[in-house]
Amino acid sequence: MRKPPNSDLPRSHLKSKVLESNMSELLTKTENGVLQITLNRPEKRNALNDALISGLKNAFVSARDNAEIHAVLIRGAGNDFCSGADLSALQKIAQSSITENLEDAESLAELFLLIREFPRPVVAAVHGNALAGGCGLATACDLVLASDDALFGYPEVKIGFVPAIVMAILRRNISEKRSFELITKGFSFTAQEALEMGLINRVFPASEFESAALDYVSDFGKTSLSAVELSKKLLYQMDGLSFESSMKAGSEINAIARMTEDCQRGIARFLDKK
Repeated sequence: MRKPPNSDLPRSHLKSKVLESNMSELLTKTENGVLQITLNRPEKRNALNDALISGLKNAFVSARDNAEIHAVLIRGAGNDFCSGADLSALQKIAQSSITENLEDAESLAELFLLIREFPRPVVAAVHGNALAGGCGLATACDLVLASDDALFGYPEVKIGFVPAIVMAILRRNISEKRSFELITKGFSFTAQEALEMGLINRVFPASEFESAALDYVSDFGKTSLSAVELSKKLLYQMDGLSFESSMKAGSEINAIARMTEDCQRGIARFLDKK
C-alpha cells in the first residue's frame, strides 16, 4: 500500500481522556472507498456525549493511513443528523469546574482538528435537525450535503452558552456579519438558506437524499487520491498565510504533485491520446 503524500501532516495531540465508545451508538462501514460513519442514537436525536465524540475521534485516527478510503461520510440514524449535546452532557457542564469544562471543550476541539487534518474529504450528510454541537459537527466537515427538509442553527446563546469552538471554522466559511448574526441571534435556518450563505454545498430532495449523498461522495473514487489529499492540505494551510507565502506554498505543492504516480500516469495517458 502506497504511503499517502501528506502523511507527515501534524496530528492532533489527543490531550483529553479517550473513553471506550459504545459501538452500537456509532456504526462504521467501508464500501467502494467510502468510510460511512453513522451516529446511531436515534432515540436521543443523535445527541453528542463523551463516548460518541471519542468514538468519532477513534474512527478518524484509525482510518487516517488507510489509502483504500477515498472519502468519509458522516450521517445520523433516524429523523435527525445531530441535535447537539445530550441532557447528561449539559448536566455535566453545570456541575463541572473550569478545569473539567476546559478538558471537555478541548475534546470537541480535538475532533474538529482531526477532521481538518484528515487527508481525504470528510462529508456531512444532514437531514432533519443539525443544531448546536450537531451544526458545529457538520460545519467542521470539508463538505456539507443537506436534505431539503434539513434545519440548521447555533442556538447556544439562548441558554447563555457560546458556539465558540466552531466559530473559527464558521468565520472561514461565511462573512463576518453573517457569522455574527447566526451566533448572536441563535435562530434556525433552512437548508436552502444555508446554501445561499455558502455554509453548505448541495441540497437534495428528501426522497432521494441517501442515494444522492452516497453518489456524491463516491465520485471521489474517480479522482486522484494524491491530488485530492494535496489540495486539501494546501487549501487549509493557506488560512494563516500571506498572499506571497500562499503562492510559495502553492508552488511547492505543485512541484510535489508533478512527482506523484497519479500525475505521471495522467500525463502519460494524456500524451498517448495526442
